[in-house]
Amino acid sequence: MLSPLDLSLTNGPIPQVATVAAALALTYLAVRKDRNWWVRVLPSVVLACALFVTGLTLVINHLWKPWPEPLPVVLMVWLGAALAAAALAVARLRSGRWYGRTFGVLLALGVLASAAVATNAHFGQYPNTRSVLDIFRNDRIDLNVAAPPASGVVEVPVGKALSEVWKRPENLPDKGTVSEAEIPGGFKSRPAWVYLPPAYHTAPRPRLPVIVLMAGQPGSPRDWFDGGRILDNLDAYARAHDGLAPIVVVADQLGAATANPLCVDSKLGRAETFLARDVPAWIKQRLTVDERREAWTVAGFSQGATCSVQLAVRAPDVYGNFIALAPQGEPTLSTRQETVKTVFGGDEAAFARINPRDVLARERFPKTAGVIVAGRDDSMYRKPDAEVFEACRKAGMDVLWKELPSGHDWNMAREGLFGSLPWLAARTGLVR
Repeated sequence: MLSPLDLSLTNGPIPQVATVAAALALTYLAVRKDRNWWVRVLPSVVLACALFVTGLTLVINHLWKPWPEPLPVVLMVWLGAALAAAALAVARLRSGRWYGRTFGVLLALGVLASAAVATNAHFGQYPNTRSVLDIFRNDRIDLNVAAPPASGVVEVPVGKALSEVWKRPENLPDKGTVSEAEIPGGFKSRPAWVYLPPAYHTAPRPRLPVIVLMAGQPGSPRDWFDGGRILDNLDAYARAHDGLAPIVVVADQLGAATANPLCVDSKLGRAETFLARDVPAWIKQRLTVDERREAWTVAGFSQGATCSVQLAVRAPDVYGNFIALAPQGEPTLSTRQETVKTVFGGDEAAFARINPRDVLARERFPKTAGVIVAGRDDSMYRKPDAEVFEACRKAGMDVLWKELPSGHDWNMAREGLFGSLPWLAARTGLVR
């Protein structure tokens, strides 16, 4: 029987009921048998909320511009609805009986909750209530406890897959572990989140393939555990493969939620060196991993996907594979002109040296493989994704195209990453 905690928050009855409930609550809050209310209060509230939301949208999209994409219209509509509900509830506090005023406050809180449900449904961040409750859990384990030095290592003969020599131990844990870790380097990053599958916690220990994974912008490494559901999905994969799954290190390529150093070395930080050298060196020193280039994958969602394509062409000696989930057409702050001016001091040639499509046009990568995943309803990035794929293909990469019935959201990112695991497992030598 399906638990109520597993009911979808992104589609189905819950978002629909929330929308209808908000509409009814707003209608109740807006209607009163008072001429002054209709002539002065209600128009003033509606106009003030509309002006505020419009002004905020203009400031964020055209002045501040913390990320390349404009704010979604649905988000602004719900913000306006929540502000209107709060203002109308406050206006009702000036008259009426106590229970009517209390009811008005509760209705405003209900509209706010509905706005949160609708926003989550748009971005797909939390697929169900269980994932929301996970925010308040702290089941992370100190990495020194989760990953002590190996007492023995499973050796894999040349030409064999790990699964062909791996024997499921009797004491195999049912779940993997999650840890946070500071990765030293020349870039001020937030702690990485590290997933170690059940097989890692056995003796002898297998040398496992590695995924260096990145979230989008705005975002943080934790997003892949909340929105991306790494623990659930990789544990499920491991249960089907005798405990085997890739090690995943979710690195911070941003430094702050709204920062965007473009995954390059510039005045904004040495992000490329961090991801191409510091992170791999730390992983090899700290964890028991398969060090072959073919066993290393860089992956990401949105801005993190753009970064994964950059690293695939800028650090091909490190990463043999990449998974780009809705990448941008090129590294960007908003426009190419502004990006070149802000990050490269107006030097177009410097930008061309790091821009993946420029690199792909002048170099070939026959030993690199990748997957590019696009959302069918992603009006902003569906076309650029296809252009990046075509550039990769022409550069000799063994690249796959996947298109999912989603927008630019975590529903696409989750399905895109975990749907690529069978391909990746065979490519990295985890399974035959």
